[in-house]
Amino acid sequence: MSKITYESVLIIGMGLIGSSIARILKEKKLSNKIFALDKDNKVINTSRNLNLVDKIENDLNQYKDQFDIIFICTPLSSYKNIFDQLNTYITKETFLTDVGSTKLSVIKDFKQSVNNKNILFVPAHPIAGLEKSGPEYGFAKLFENRYCILTPIDSNDNLTKSISNIWKSFGMTIEIMEPKRHDRVLAMTSHIPQLIAYSVVGTATELETQMKDEVIKYSAAGFRDFTRLAGSDPVMWRDVYAKNKEAVLEMLGRFSEDLLTYQKAIRNNDLKYLEEKFNKSKEIRKIIEDIGQAGTFDPTEKN
Repeated sequence: MSKITYESVLIIGMGLIGSSIARILKEKKLSNKIFALDKDNKVINTSRNLNLVDKIENDLNQYKDQFDIIFICTPLSSYKNIFDQLNTYITKETFLTDVGSTKLSVIKDFKQSVNNKNILFVPAHPIAGLEKSGPEYGFAKLFENRYCILTPIDSNDNLTKSISNIWKSFGMTIEIMEPKRHDRVLAMTSHIPQLIAYSVVGTATELETQMKDEVIKYSAAGFRDFTRLAGSDPVMWRDVYAKNKEAVLEMLGRFSEDLLTYQKAIRNNDLKYLEEKFNKSKEIRKIIEDIGQAGTFDPTEKN
């Protein structure tokens, strides 16, 4: 694949994902100019201090430029307003993609807001990230050897290929998926585990004071992993559960039923059942390791 070089890129939302996009664009020299938008003055100042972009503002109307491609990297509740603004702002053909972890809601918001034929949109979900948020935590290798799921709105193969090539240039592997299937799959692989983490940590914080202190002091690896997930951006996850309610409730029901079978096995001392289930889970972990999706490089971790 030949190298893609853009004249100008706009990143809306300079958190972990947006700032990582800025870094990889700069590192690989994929765009001559990198612009950004964010509503948070602290994020704006941090992005400027880190020299992540050529220019960052808090309002689209402060720009006079048009862009070759725009990335939306904000919480899902902000999409409708962003689409409304872009619908009137864009005057030349512009690629548009996003990083949201639900797709049916994104497509619905887009269709309700946009009738501008210059906006060439393919929804995307790069399966990459950390529990940390903020531009100071972004890094260029965040997307390397990760999957990016595209959920095209129509059958425009050339447009899908163009957006696909953008994400491929970040080092990602592309998968095409129907938006409804995406939302159901991610409900199980991402949204339910996150909800369980919030629940477990929440339960621990409601224990009597002495017990809570000991839980925190003697946190084993499993509980630490839950706290890592629970340290994620609460606004982002609030929006995920609001926008993917149907799929999350479906998968949560399945999980709850399975959890009851574990409870029954423990009560009945059914060790054979438990061992068989644990072995199957171990096999899944091995598969994830074999395809290289077992971990994400975190530049903030100490060796």
